[in-house]
Amino acid sequence: MTAPCPCKSGLSFEDCCGPALSGLTPAKTALALMRSRFTAYKTGNHAYLRQTAKRDPLAVLDPGYQGAASKPDVEWVDLEIVETVAGGGTDETGIVSFTAHYRQNGQVFALRERSNFERRNGAWIYTDGVIDPNTKPGWVRPIGRNDPCPCTSGRKFKKCCGAR
Repeated sequence: MTAPCPCKSGLSFEDCCGPALSGLTPAKTALALMRSRFTAYKTGNHAYLRQTAKRDPLAVLDPGYQGAASKPDVEWVDLEIVETVAGGGTDETGIVSFTAHYRQNGQVFALRERSNFERRNGAWIYTDGVIDPNTKPGWVRPIGRNDPCPCTSGRKFKKCCGAR
């Protein structure tokens, strides 16, 4: 049995993000690139993040998740895809809106972003993103103890990942 992909697509890692992260096959859609980039953040694959971005996201001193991605105390927990606009096999641009949950210093946070992607020389790249204007930039609302756990277990946060 193969391991499920960290991007929570429901596919195995080998059938989902694995080929893109290994360099065997570039992501075929903007959504596939978004999922593989989340998996790269989760697994610490900084080379892939640099390779699939218009600019080096880890070199930018920004208080948001990109700056935090390289910190050893950040653990990426879950990815929820909210919406996709274009970004398919024949498109030149695409948009993926998502919520990413991460844990830092024992607290779980939610980051909401609308990311822009474009195809260059046949490969998708992340160009930029806008953090949800209803939340302050950077570290966003912590998950409350009685909120549903972002790991999608169906349990309250305090009885699941919050108990760690």
